[in-house]
Amino acid sequence: MGQGLWRVARNQQLQHQGYSGQGYLTREHGRRIATNNVSNTSHRKQAQGGIDIYHLLKTRKSKEQEGFINLEMLPPELSFTILSYLNATDLCLASCVWQDLANDELLWQGLCKSTWGHCSIYNKNPPLGFSFRKLYMQLDEGSLTFNANPDEGVNYFMSKGILDDSPKEIAKFIFCTRTLNWKKLRIYLDERRDVLDDLVTLHNFRNQFLPNALREFFRHIHAPEERGEYLETLITKFSHRFCACNPDLMRELGLSP
Repeated sequence: MGQGLWRVARNQQLQHQGYSGQGYLTREHGRRIATNNVSNTSHRKQAQGGIDIYHLLKTRKSKEQEGFINLEMLPPELSFTILSYLNATDLCLASCVWQDLANDELLWQGLCKSTWGHCSIYNKNPPLGFSFRKLYMQLDEGSLTFNANPDEGVNYFMSKGILDDSPKEIAKFIFCTRTLNWKKLRIYLDERRDVLDDLVTLHNFRNQFLPNALREFFRHIHAPEERGEYLETLITKFSHRFCACNPDLMRELGLSP
């Protein structure tokens, strides 16, 4: 590759100077020699499955001349669609350039609901000064707090008005959130059996194959590492829920929880 690039550079120099090892050439003759050598180098690169350096540099130069597309010059719906693919960190960086676009409430609302599918505050009239960007920061802070201490995390959500003090609301929040540490969550559910009961009822095992239903159950509610009362409780709750979702199958097979 180094020799090929050297030849390209040398031939380009000859093209401008009109000089060869045998003497001075006409500028047109030198240009034909340079073009032929660049073409041969390109064909060799393509034959070897490598990168066409000449076209790569040419394309890069044209891109640098064009620059970046200014999102403010695009239709708003197209700009919002582009920005919707960014995560929270990149969206904050984009707001340094396109402040009005990147701070749009719809973008931050989408980020909140895609990460935390259910919060009590979603179904309430927003308080004065509410913004989904601020809510995202609070949800992220509360999740980190939960992963360190579950009780403190839940209390943080309640203090900010994000969650209502209700086992059903807490269960929905846990069911629709994937950022919570499963080990801390297991400890929390073992202590809060009222939340566990509501969490089990959120599962729908209708017409599911029994092993698949059991796998889905333990993806949301992780089993303890050792056998004991809590594991027996989980199996019992799963059995009753599976039967409640498939009453016809239970009667047909004559099974019970």
